[in-house]
Amino acid sequence: MTRRFMFACALLAAVVALLAPPWLAWREAQRQAWLEQAGSALGYARAMLRRSDELVQQSLAGMRQLARFNGEPCSAAAQGQMRRVILTSTYIKAIGHVRDGVMRCSSLGAGAFSLGTHTLRASNGLLIYSRIPFDDRSTSPLMAIERDGFAVLFHSDLPLDGGSAGAGMSLAVLHVERRPDEPITMARGFIDRAWVARLGSREQATFADGPYLVAMVRSASTPTAGVAALPLADVRARRDAIALRLVPAGVVAGAGMAAAMLLLVRRQASLAAALRAALRHDEFFLLYQPVVDLRSGCWVGVEALLRWRRATGELIGPDLFIPIAEQTGTIARLTERVLQLVEQDMRHFLAIRPAFHVALNLSPSDLHSDAIVGLFDAMFARGSVKAANLIVEITERGTLDLGAAQPVIGALRERGIGVAIDDFGTGYAGLSYLESLRVDFLKIDRSFIEAIGTCAPTNQVVGHIIAMATAMELAMVAEGIETLAQADYLRERGVQLAQGWMFGKPQHRDDVVAALAAMAATDASPAGTPVAEGER
Repeated sequence: MTRRFMFACALLAAVVALLAPPWLAWREAQRQAWLEQAGSALGYARAMLRRSDELVQQSLAGMRQLARFNGEPCSAAAQGQMRRVILTSTYIKAIGHVRDGVMRCSSLGAGAFSLGTHTLRASNGLLIYSRIPFDDRSTSPLMAIERDGFAVLFHSDLPLDGGSAGAGMSLAVLHVERRPDEPITMARGFIDRAWVARLGSREQATFADGPYLVAMVRSASTPTAGVAALPLADVRARRDAIALRLVPAGVVAGAGMAAAMLLLVRRQASLAAALRAALRHDEFFLLYQPVVDLRSGCWVGVEALLRWRRATGELIGPDLFIPIAEQTGTIARLTERVLQLVEQDMRHFLAIRPAFHVALNLSPSDLHSDAIVGLFDAMFARGSVKAANLIVEITERGTLDLGAAQPVIGALRERGIGVAIDDFGTGYAGLSYLESLRVDFLKIDRSFIEAIGTCAPTNQVVGHIIAMATAMELAMVAEGIETLAQADYLRERGVQLAQGWMFGKPQHRDDVVAALAAMAATDASPAGTPVAEGER
């Protein structure tokens, strides 16, 4: 990946980071405005439907009460009963006896009048009169419900009492069984009967249609639906009000993210340049963490860990500079520097300790060509370090081209260099590595060691890894051991090697030499191990 391409990608990411939060804030403002206004409209629709259902229930109750009367339907006593129904009702304007579409008598008196011809026989058995004639010239705002020879009159606007309904809001109670071409009788404002089809079989629905946000709620007891429609302009006004709060915050967040990304890229670019300068100015050094034989407790090797101390004295961790080295293609030079440091630090040490080993971490890209084999061959040709003293570790967290890596790993093993899979179990490729690559060691990641003896979900993973490595005849190295209980658990299950702060922290080469000399003096390491002049 070229530096120019990385900069272009970073610039694009910064632009996205700058624009995305305001855009998301705008979308969130739209969402909140819609939810608020749709919720309000649904509330009005439910309220109308509740009043409509109560009206029907009161009407049915009144008609049942009259049906129980045994006298003449239009007698004075019957009309008195009708008036008592009206007095106990909230919605009913009149109730009476009907025959052949004519109210013969009612709570209004003995006078007869026609209920009109605009009727609908609903599926629940009610006959609905939607236009009651008035003075034979026009229609009144009264509607009627008939059943079993009785009819109830009510004002068509009663269920529509919107109270605090906003300006421009349309309200209606629609009978879902009426034909689409029939006029709407219980409505205020613009209502389109075609909206019933949008409700379908659902209990409620909200949608945009033309300039309106429409909310519909179906009745559970009658074939009706409450409808509330408010202007989409109200939604937009509410959206703008919310956006006035959210979008500036999004702009600030986006600017902050973009600035942070550009600073990060700038820092990485500066670190990449500093990395190349560090290679020129010899700012890298190695620390060595002991590797212990769990059965004897002796130090049998070390893992070489690369560190970077800048000229200013600042220490840069490998978790920061290794990814940058891989991204910028500097990793090959860094690996070459590691080999030089190992040879420089350990050549005299290994000459008198031929059984001691040094483990080196290789990047996946190091194994994609045979250049690394040439570096090892050059080291061996100088005779300072032997292949039997080295183990290379391949981290599972990297992306390895198995096809390219197989011949390289084979060439290293042919020369006598041990090969280990590091961080086993933490990535996705562990099993494919074991199936495709010939290796000698399997390193168990510290995250699984920490779970030993705990209730963590991964506390059984170590046992499975040990069983698999044993079946494949691989030597095992456990990382991150900090307690005696962990060491005992692993030793009892056949794990051969271990490293961790319990045995020793990463330390300078001279500290390793001094520690081995002290152990030799107290017989804590194999007896008779000489301490040569080169170790002091």
